[in-house]
Amino acid sequence: MTDRTLAPEAERIVRSGEFDLAVYEYGDPAADTVLLVHGWPDDHHLWDRVIPLLADRFHVVAYDTRGHGRSTRTDRTADYRLDGFAADLFAVADAVSPDRPVHLLAHDWGSVQAWEAVCEPRATARIASFTSVSGPNLDHMGKWFRDKLSRGAAWGPFTQLLSSTYTFLFMTPGVPRVVLRPLSAQRMWQRFVGLMNETAPDNVRLGPTFREDFFDGMRIYRANILPRMLNPRERRTEVPVQLIIARRDVAVRPAGYEDSQRWAPRLWRREIAGGHWLPFSHPELLATATAEFARSVAGGEAPRTLRRAEVGRDRQRFEDHLVVITGGGSGIGRETALAFARRGAEIVLSDINLDAAKETAELVAAQGGVAHAYAVDVADEAAVAEHAAAVVAAHGVPDILINNAGIGQAGDFFDTPAADFDRVLRVNLGGVVNGCRTFGAAMAERGLGGHIVNLSSMAAYTPQRGFSAYSTSKSAVFMFSDCLRAELAGKGIGVHTVCPGIVHTNIVATTKFSGVSAEEEAARQARYDNLYRLRAYGPEKVAEQIVRAVEHDRAIVPVTPESHLQYHFHRLAPALHRFFAARVKLT
Repeated sequence: MTDRTLAPEAERIVRSGEFDLAVYEYGDPAADTVLLVHGWPDDHHLWDRVIPLLADRFHVVAYDTRGHGRSTRTDRTADYRLDGFAADLFAVADAVSPDRPVHLLAHDWGSVQAWEAVCEPRATARIASFTSVSGPNLDHMGKWFRDKLSRGAAWGPFTQLLSSTYTFLFMTPGVPRVVLRPLSAQRMWQRFVGLMNETAPDNVRLGPTFREDFFDGMRIYRANILPRMLNPRERRTEVPVQLIIARRDVAVRPAGYEDSQRWAPRLWRREIAGGHWLPFSHPELLATATAEFARSVAGGEAPRTLRRAEVGRDRQRFEDHLVVITGGGSGIGRETALAFARRGAEIVLSDINLDAAKETAELVAAQGGVAHAYAVDVADEAAVAEHAAAVVAAHGVPDILINNAGIGQAGDFFDTPAADFDRVLRVNLGGVVNGCRTFGAAMAERGLGGHIVNLSSMAAYTPQRGFSAYSTSKSAVFMFSDCLRAELAGKGIGVHTVCPGIVHTNIVATTKFSGVSAEEEAARQARYDNLYRLRAYGPEKVAEQIVRAVEHDRAIVPVTPESHLQYHFHRLAPALHRFFAARVKLT
């Protein structure tokens, strides 16, 4: 997605008490309003990468909170109390959307301020929805602390306290200006935030008054943390609340939100693998999640991604997930389709043999699941692109992509025709690349994370004679997955490399043996198929490992015992591995 910054279509000053608030508007004023609230040490530029993704659908409004940016500055700590910020929020909402309630998207202290507002009695009439990012309600946090400690469950509060140690520095008058002055330099802060959030420093957008905001804004810590944590109030809201929880947030730990439904009964919760400053690192995710939530609470149909985020609704483990599987007509692909379907997922499966794909879909349906069958040759880049477009249009963007399709090939390198070698690479490697390029791109653009499972092999790290084409293709899948995992980390998409080992599927019976007669090829196919059958390790066991890899976010998954052994053997003693490879031939 092209990153761009929009200039505001309108600017105004909104008066709230004795404070003038600088307000910036984007998009169609007649559309529903999404009001953006920044935290410390930011101003409205925090949202520069999010605004263009929302402005084509909403009236988007951002403002500099009091003491920040172009809004009125103050050196009185009392002016930074949350009730004042909440009053400002309502003043801006009344000015920019007087006739309709607004949707809130808020981050960090902006989210803390928004929590203060949505718990006010007038919030139900003025706030249609609230998407909270990395900023809790301090009263809720204080009550959670007390409840946990009273029951002797100190670990959660301890980890949050450890993550919040920096706040004691911020609350000490005068000290931050001395200790943190180097960090307040714009380029230093950009590098720091980029490192903490696995994003480029240039994605960290700061306003012209950043250094002033950095130090002046710290008064919000002194004005609120101790009073609210030591004397928490009972604060409830009927406003629909969506929590966006970053699992790698160094400031706000996910455990602190576990009691949120006590105070916000209409609650949705999305957890993603990201850091604290998601507006910089995950703008697509925030834009998509906010738009989905706003449309749903306004009466639109909730997409599956939002349905599975609803707290308190009973569901199977993968209910409201869309799983796309290539090579789903038999073997590991078929068993994986059945495994995910049993856990509630909707399945889209493809195979070069449409009848086989339909047979798998019928087996899923017989177990009460939903599956859709397609024919596609994964080696054909154009065909995969067309297939992906059709699937996304008909069923939506997948949550889990499993690149399973593959073929076998054996024979000495000089006996293997170039066309056969190329065909193995185009199916086993090209099929994975094509799937990731199309479905993976759609997942990344959607911004809600997901999982990609690429089927490699024990052969990826087991050099052996007679398998140059097959092993090369699977080793390439292994390294490709490593690279893709690094690239997609910032998108919240996990990449899982599955290496099955000796598993009995029909790939053995259809493996092409180069350099032998047709009769000898058939004999070898039958012999090895029988040996694999005697091994008695079926594809259903691989399917279960794939499910677990997704559930537990495992990167590298050797499946069978011999696959585990070879993986560690190759890492610990690669020279010995090569020694045996030169002297032992299995085909």
